[in-house]
Amino acid sequence: MTHRIMSCSEALAEALLEEMERDDSVFIIGEDIRAHDGIFGQFRGLPKRFPARVIDTPISETCIVGAGLGAALTGMRPLVDMHFADFFTTAMDEIVNQTAKIRYMFGGQAKVPMVIWAPDGGGLRAGAHHSQSLESWFVHTPGLKVVVPSEPADVKGLMKSAIRDDDPVIFFQHKKLFAQTGHVPQEEYLIPIGKGEIKREGAHITLITYSRMTYLCLEAADLLAQEDIEAEVIDLRTLKPLDFDIISRSVKKTYNALVVHEACLTGGFGAEIAARIGEELFDYLDAPVARIGAKDVPVPFSPVMEDFVLPQVADIVESVRKILNRQ
Repeated sequence: MTHRIMSCSEALAEALLEEMERDDSVFIIGEDIRAHDGIFGQFRGLPKRFPARVIDTPISETCIVGAGLGAALTGMRPLVDMHFADFFTTAMDEIVNQTAKIRYMFGGQAKVPMVIWAPDGGGLRAGAHHSQSLESWFVHTPGLKVVVPSEPADVKGLMKSAIRDDDPVIFFQHKKLFAQTGHVPQEEYLIPIGKGEIKREGAHITLITYSRMTYLCLEAADLLAQEDIEAEVIDLRTLKPLDFDIISRSVKKTYNALVVHEACLTGGFGAEIAARIGEELFDYLDAPVARIGAKDVPVPFSPVMEDFVLPQVADIVESVRKILNRQ
């Protein structure tokens, strides 16, 4: 395949362009899209290219998700822009009681091919109302698929798959990764929902992660290599359905596991992964599964405090040393 260097923002816009050109039923709905190409410029060029299929709405997440749901039920394929993932709170009934349950409650007679796109995560000094990682809420809700890519190629391939899926997909994209660049294939491609990827091979410990924490884990793995510790880094890419097979194969090789996510530790998705490893792979473990997450407080506005609350590379390195008894 021929590759180009693109940012995550450019990869998202290209995926949407290709899918909107391919399928007239695909459209975008949300706040302040037409005037600003999206709050992060992630829809650049699309309002001009598809003036009737990029729709601005009132400032009402309840309205936006409800309109998307209705359109999906009538055969359209909407991408609903949540502006910030934090704003999910005002549309929870529409998402968890309607969108997630309709296909089941109608015995499969109705489909909900809708993508709810949500910029999430901290690190931008945006304060407690604009910095949350809320993926566990939706992993816990039957009927939803949850996607959390980290690199541009994955953003594009997974967005195209999400748009074509007949079930509702919550598509998280970390705000601090919009400018992150990487190689993206020139040719048409899709990445299946529910398939993780090993971003770095290793023999001594498995680092299981997703979204922005993938880059922190890779940086930690570089530092650990200087101490002759080979860390394998798995980017899950999708949380639901979860690719537990890739986790299982890796843990059976390394005998150690550390789960890293930016969401707060208590009730975070790392607890589910750790529990499954403990239940299904206990005999392969040389040490208990460990977890790293944000501290259980609202994300602070102060840069010093935000860095203190969110996981850092040093936290990952220290935890690996402890698991491997290399302190």
